[in-house]
Amino acid sequence: MDVQRARQLRSNPTDAERLLWRHLCRRQMHGVRFRRQQPIGPYIVDFISFEAGLIVEIDGGQHQEQVAYDDKRSRWLERQGYRVLRYWNNEVLSNVDAVLTDIGGYLSPPP
Repeated sequence: MDVQRARQLRSNPTDAERLLWRHLCRRQMHGVRFRRQQPIGPYIVDFISFEAGLIVEIDGGQHQEQVAYDDKRSRWLERQGYRVLRYWNNEVLSNVDAVLTDIGGYLSPPP
């Protein structure tokens, strides 16, 4: 069920997801591999790097009404050992470079 839903989501990305994926696919960010629309436990995450332990979520306007659900979801994912980054659709669409810089900061090895 989750696998079918994930495939459906991969086939119909939002504009923000499509734009960000262009920068995350093919190990373009610090050589780190990302997957998109990946089932993790009871959830499907937008983007994940298993090797970096990083999840990137792109939120649309509907997330303003489901803050409690998103918090619960993020806490569960963090308990599984992942760091969860969240960005709004309009952040990605209007300033993808800043979003990429922020994500890159979590992928770079410490100095």
